[in-house]
Amino acid sequence: MKAYVLKKKRLFLFMIAMLCLSLSFTACSSDKQANKDLTEVTVLLDWYPNAVHSFLFAAQQQGYFEQEGLKVNLETPADTNDAIKLLASGKADLALSYQMQVAMSRAEDIPVVSVAALVRHPLNQLFVLESSGVKSPKDLEGKKVGYPSIPLDEAIVSTMVKSDGGDPSKVKYVDIGWDLIPAMTTGKVDGIIGGYINHEKLLIDKEGVKMVTFDPSKYGLPDYYELVLTASEDGLKTKGDIIQKFMKAAAKGQEYTVQHPDEALKTLLDHENKDFPLDPEIEKQSLNILLPLMDGGSEGFGAQSAESWNSVIQWLKEHDLIKKEIKAEDAYRNL
Repeated sequence: MKAYVLKKKRLFLFMIAMLCLSLSFTACSSDKQANKDLTEVTVLLDWYPNAVHSFLFAAQQQGYFEQEGLKVNLETPADTNDAIKLLASGKADLALSYQMQVAMSRAEDIPVVSVAALVRHPLNQLFVLESSGVKSPKDLEGKKVGYPSIPLDEAIVSTMVKSDGGDPSKVKYVDIGWDLIPAMTTGKVDGIIGGYINHEKLLIDKEGVKMVTFDPSKYGLPDYYELVLTASEDGLKTKGDIIQKFMKAAAKGQEYTVQHPDEALKTLLDHENKDFPLDPEIEKQSLNILLPLMDGGSEGFGAQSAESWNSVIQWLKEHDLIKKEIKAEDAYRNL
């Protein structure tokens, strides 16, 4: 009798084990099927993962993309200047870029379109050493300003100096490539353009170097969108519904980041590029700076205006940075 009960018990346990195994296989099969049903979307970042991308990693981590039927691959191009070209050639579905770069690209017949304003105000600001005695841009006459080989940055400083009543021709421009931080910390130049208030400024502050910063939009430049999300014209035609789903999930990711900044930041740090390790404290400060600048208010996350695009295009034309006539309505879409 005892052997019979033991045999029956073993049979019962075996059946339970087989049932669990069956359920496990069913779950795995369902997961594989679910992944097959997801539409893959390749998104090129503008730079290695950092605080400004927190909303994307949050949307991925929280499952917002999957809820929209998307499997999103976030990739970093080898060169930040490659993103627009890769996008236009169909190598990616979306890319993070810059409002002025989109306008200049369209003037070169590169068919890219901004589909969302991510950072709504300039991050690239003019930094000057406190020891230089510069109180406003006009005081840069006779001073050395470092810039990263980009004519756009030189035009930004010239506009600021002229708007402030100074003579831009008296500014000494020094091409320092991307050695922005050492150029400031060693005193090689009196100021720099091309550094961001949410990154380079924080790192220079950490070195104990005292600086003064000037916002370009307060000195003759339009209050432009720094970072935008872009698609190709073909992509908008063939994958417009997918891009809309992406934006819906991305907006949820931003909302989550606003409500849970520490958790979103932890998710970002878990996805840092090992070749470009992040400083948690710097990224925390960066996110605190970025969140108000990414707030679309009553218009909603990502909203863009014709006024902003017209003012940017006009400024670029006035400074010969675009030669071809382009229309604001062709450069952006509100989805």
